[in-house]
Amino acid sequence: MDDLLVRLAPQLRALDALAAHDGHMTRAAEALGIPQSSMSRRIQALEEELRIPLLVHTGRTVELTPLAVSLSRQLRGPLHELLHVLDAAASAADPARGTVRFGIPLTMGTGPLPDIIAEFHRQNPLVSLHLKQAHGQQLARDVAAGSLDVAVLLPPPAGVEHTIIGRQEIRAVLPPSHRLASRKRLRVSELRGETFVANPPEYTLRGLVAGLCREAGFEPSIAIEVTEFSLIRRLVQIGLGVALLPAEDAPRAAAAEVPLTPPVFREVALAWGPTARTPPVQRLLAFVRDAFPEEA
Repeated sequence: MDDLLVRLAPQLRALDALAAHDGHMTRAAEALGIPQSSMSRRIQALEEELRIPLLVHTGRTVELTPLAVSLSRQLRGPLHELLHVLDAAASAADPARGTVRFGIPLTMGTGPLPDIIAEFHRQNPLVSLHLKQAHGQQLARDVAAGSLDVAVLLPPPAGVEHTIIGRQEIRAVLPPSHRLASRKRLRVSELRGETFVANPPEYTLRGLVAGLCREAGFEPSIAIEVTEFSLIRRLVQIGLGVALLPAEDAPRAAAAEVPLTPPVFREVALAWGPTARTPPVQRLLAFVRDAFPEEA
């Protein structure tokens, strides 16, 4: 392995993450689990080492120079191979130990996934789990960039290796006093004219909600955008609108959760990236595949 690549690996990882996150310094730093100040220093050190400009500063934002974009693309394969070699060497020395960087969707902070993670940890106490919760598109980018080893994603991602492990039902969540709250099932078309509480546009569930409403013949009126699903439920409970959300195993008593007709499901995928070949990651992949229920 080239000595220069080994020596510059931290700085090159910073460039790789920055390119994967479209020049967004904060998101790239979060993906690497380092402070933004460290991220900036790594990029600056790489510029000084290579004696080429990597960033163009425009006000408070930065963009990668064309040379930086080209460099990141050419180095991505060798860099990921280097990280794999180092991880594999550490795992070979002690296969019971290691680190797994695992991405979890915001919709799955409850349900079976936390229990699966807890059981894996009980059976593999020497494996360090670094968990990251984010929306699906962010997790898919992190897996592709090698910032995450494994992630559960909804819907299945394009361009990332994955397998389908289950499906998730989408239901209508209504205030307890809503006219449809006592229904056993309802059609999306019956929510025409309602005010919706939903995720921001970059969330995959937001696209699904918009698509379901359009198929039913109307555009959803979205008054409030919220990133946290628990907060969406709370706002619905106090009467600020309705929502279409993943079903909960134990719905809160203060809200009505009504299945849709016809039923709506979305597939749950288990995805892995270029750093997923170490024994601890392979054990986690197999464990999640075997333990994940058909519906979650």
